[in-house]
Amino acid sequence: MLNALLPKRHAPRWMVTVVDISVSILALYTAALLRFEFRIPEAEWLIWKAFLPVFITARLAAFLLFSTSAGIIRHTGLEDVKRIAMCTSAVTIVFASANLIAAQMGNAPYWIPFSILGIEWILTTAIMVSSRWAVKWLYLQNKRHPGVKTQIAIYGAGEAGLLAKEAIDRELGESGMKLIAFIDDDRNKIGKKIEGIDILNAHQAEMLFADGRVDQMILSIQNLDKEKRRVMVDMALRHGVRPLDVPPVERWINGALSFGQIKELRIEDLLGREPIELNSHPILENMQGKRVVVTGAAGSIGSELVRQLLGYQPSVLLAIDQAETPMHDLHLELVQLGVEEMVDLQIGDVRDAEQILATLQSFQPDVVFHAAAYKHVPMMEKQPWQAFDTNAMGSLNVLMAAEASGCPRFVFISTDKAVNPTSVMGATKRLAELLVLQRASTSKTQCVITRFGNVLGSNGSVIPLFKKQIEAGGPITVTDKEVTRYFMTIPEAVSLVLEAAAIGKQDDVFVFDMGQSIKIMDLAKKMIALAGMEEGKDIKVAITGLRPGEKMHEELLSNRESLLPTHHPKIMRANTPPSLKAADLERIIALSQTKGAHPETLSLLHALIPEYSSSQNG
Repeated sequence: MLNALLPKRHAPRWMVTVVDISVSILALYTAALLRFEFRIPEAEWLIWKAFLPVFITARLAAFLLFSTSAGIIRHTGLEDVKRIAMCTSAVTIVFASANLIAAQMGNAPYWIPFSILGIEWILTTAIMVSSRWAVKWLYLQNKRHPGVKTQIAIYGAGEAGLLAKEAIDRELGESGMKLIAFIDDDRNKIGKKIEGIDILNAHQAEMLFADGRVDQMILSIQNLDKEKRRVMVDMALRHGVRPLDVPPVERWINGALSFGQIKELRIEDLLGREPIELNSHPILENMQGKRVVVTGAAGSIGSELVRQLLGYQPSVLLAIDQAETPMHDLHLELVQLGVEEMVDLQIGDVRDAEQILATLQSFQPDVVFHAAAYKHVPMMEKQPWQAFDTNAMGSLNVLMAAEASGCPRFVFISTDKAVNPTSVMGATKRLAELLVLQRASTSKTQCVITRFGNVLGSNGSVIPLFKKQIEAGGPITVTDKEVTRYFMTIPEAVSLVLEAAAIGKQDDVFVFDMGQSIKIMDLAKKMIALAGMEEGKDIKVAITGLRPGEKMHEELLSNRESLLPTHHPKIMRANTPPSLKAADLERIIALSQTKGAHPETLSLLHALIPEYSSSQNG
């Protein structure tokens, strides 16, 4: 019945304006009746004949000026109420001022009694606001029955929580949601209600979750502590409640939260740590106005280096990578950001020593960030020489080109897989570290090495793989139930690289604090739960066994290294003395000229890196 009565389309503005004018006239007449105790004198009617056209004109002009008909009635909010109040008040103030002017001039008594103006203002404002709220309520009631499919709890009973509730109410028909509880940690709020909705503490909320009365939980609190977020999400996932996230305020559309912006929580949001506080001044001093080179610029780390470096105002940035399509994607991103003129994109291969030398001598860089590398462990196990040629010799080529061009600083980006390596990829990165350290001992170029673990969401990493497997219906493949990895966000890793580059001295090896290692099995289960599925029922987890070269647990420090502190709590200095001799360098150069010599590559890696073990036991 209600559904049939309510119009399907929005009312046109002229119709809303006509209704508002009619309300104003009715309010004026009612005010006069009240003022004269329901017996309006004949003399007053004569005044009204002259006053009414002026009143209607003034009200109409105010409605148009304040755009009171612009808002969609069924979505009326506080801004609409403010606009109506300002509009009606403006006209009342104008007529009150006219009364005072008339009295001052002594021509006549007040044109229209102040009491009538006051009553009319109250009635007009109240009816215009209440009628709009009534229409909104009718639409909401119509949408509520009987299609509520999802019951929601909102974590955070503050302003952001109320805005999330408004977004749900506004688009309830599309969302099919019903809010049944707020959750908050503030003792002053717990036990109270907001618009009829109970505010619960975390314990009460868990009981609600356990009863199966909540389907989804919206995390509305801005800048929520990461640990608290994890606790709430873990509690929700234990009971099959899917967590949703509200974006930062700066991403709201025109300052208002839309239901469509409330998204499913990403696993990256849970694994990321509290933001790192960096001292940007040394970075700015080292990068502002400088000529900077980034190799591997189209990769996950390299492209983020490009983005962050641009924020430090280099005079020009040379981005080198051999992957054409990812470089084109980077170009499109830079065009969209309007900074493409600051970056020179060049297709180049670090394995080509002559090309890299010519490029850097022509460019004359002040800083070189070397991020280019082969990183996929199983693939490199099958092609040791290619890993050696790119990761070790490619790094040496770039460093020697930097030296030849007179570059003051070279920053090499290594990996935790270079520590006590069990893979060809890790061993070749360790060899690259040793080559950099060996040249740093006599080089005029200041050489800095940075070492960290897995970065969240990087190309080919475990999280994108699990997402694809979940979308395909499974199974999710985990190598071992006990395997663990360190994780860091890409922006965090790059920020630490820039900080280390700014503070580093000759032959420094910096190790980043990666936090707590995470079980990959736990990661898989959490991603399944975040997708609204149940392990074993909706999707399976398959144990595949460690692949060649993979470790059970990653390390950040080798058996022959020790850690020294720096000014930054998340950056430590590894005490790593150079170990290569002149004869070793001769063997390395000889191997680089013997293309595809896989057995010889493995033999040399084992000889030069005693801690290298190809055992899969980690």
